[in-house]
Amino acid sequence: MVSPVKGKRGARASVALRYGTAFVSVAAALGLAHTFVSFHLPQPFTALALSAIAISFWYGGTTPGILAALLSMAVRSYFFEPEISAVSRLLYDLVFLIFALLMTGVTRARNELEVRVAERTAELTRANEDLTREIAERNQAEYLTGQVFESSPDSVSIVGKDYRYQRANPSYGRNWRIPAEGIVGMHVADLLGREMFEQKIKGNIDRCFAGEHVSHADWFANEIGRRYLAVTYSPLRPRSEGVEAALIISRDLTEHVLASEALRQAQADLAHVTRVTTMGELTASLAHEVNQPIAAAVTNANTCLRWLAGDPPNLEEAREAASRIVKDGTRAAEIISRIRLLFKKGTPHRELVDINEVIREMIVLLRSEATRYRVSVRTELAPDLAPVMGDRVQLQQVMMNLMINGIDAMKEADGRRELAIESRRAEHERVMVSVSDTGVGLPPQQRDQIFNAFFTTKPHGTGMGLSICRSIVESHGGRLWAADNSPRGASFHLSLPDKAEAHE
Repeated sequence: MVSPVKGKRGARASVALRYGTAFVSVAAALGLAHTFVSFHLPQPFTALALSAIAISFWYGGTTPGILAALLSMAVRSYFFEPEISAVSRLLYDLVFLIFALLMTGVTRARNELEVRVAERTAELTRANEDLTREIAERNQAEYLTGQVFESSPDSVSIVGKDYRYQRANPSYGRNWRIPAEGIVGMHVADLLGREMFEQKIKGNIDRCFAGEHVSHADWFANEIGRRYLAVTYSPLRPRSEGVEAALIISRDLTEHVLASEALRQAQADLAHVTRVTTMGELTASLAHEVNQPIAAAVTNANTCLRWLAGDPPNLEEAREAASRIVKDGTRAAEIISRIRLLFKKGTPHRELVDINEVIREMIVLLRSEATRYRVSVRTELAPDLAPVMGDRVQLQQVMMNLMINGIDAMKEADGRRELAIESRRAEHERVMVSVSDTGVGLPPQQRDQIFNAFFTTKPHGTGMGLSICRSIVESHGGRLWAADNSPRGASFHLSLPDKAEAHE
């Protein structure tokens, strides 16, 4: 950085040099003119003075040039022809002034030209720097793009509108056990097979050529086996006009899908084990629930025999008794069918499910358990609920676990024991179910842990019930949470998307 003192000195030196040019150039003109006179040559001071004025204007600027003109007028009047007439002197002075005016215009034009040249030079310099930077950035981008293309673990290819490969990366070649260079120029159908091309590839490429960005995931068979691939098709417009090619990127998700399927199977197996364990704990209550319609059927059968053994037989009463036998037998069969369904092991099956019906089925199965511990069950089920899309057995398991937990929480409670079950429509196309008890309530210091695996407050509990329930609800796109019940006890709330939201 230049100091202020040095800056001022430089400015003063520049001014002295500019004005000094005027004095020196006029003095030089005077000296040369005297030399000419001493050799008895024509005196050329006027021409030399004009040259001095021009030099002063050119190198010193307008003000030094005007000073040189004034000095030339004074020198000519004093040193050369001092006794000429006033008219002649005026003519000479007029020549100097006119020349000074001309040089002023020339100097101004030169300065403007220099400014324009400097500005244009600066613009060209900036443009050149921008172009150099743009070229460097483009080269860097092309290098990085090439590196990404060549070293990407995903299979990347470019297909032209003739369905022939224009480029393929090494990963794509490895999937087909062909060098990437050997794929270039091949028709997609020749590499993948005509059937796969027509059924899974061509339609997506055509949509891409129409300007769409397409994503697709499916199982594909190639030279290294059956693989699950997530494929994206992106239109390429090198000239910012029509689509000229499709960029196809395939990501192998086989291991991820297989791991997810194994995890889902493990979760299903764990849920099944939990259901079986729970049903085992309810053996006495379930046996009592089944025995009730069977005992009623036996009683009605004996009654029917007595009416038939009468003289004469009372056929109307016997018919009514037989009808009750059918009703009791059907009721027992339904209970056994529900129990068998909960014991059944299988993959989840999604269908439209009436959540109110699920609640009623679980109330029937757990009626004896509730009676055993003097728990009254109160329901408030909305009649206009839309069905939910879900697995019936899994939703039954959730309701059974929540109801059993509520009954367990009231086994040792004093006062009123009531299990309240409510269903209603909620905001955003969702179905809300609440299961509330009047038991001991949530553990105050461990409220956030009740949904953790293996956490339990029961002496012989596994700590898996609520964790599995939350997993099931979340897999259905829902939410399960707990809250305190007023004035005592706990409430569990779950929300599920109805069929409209589930289908979106």
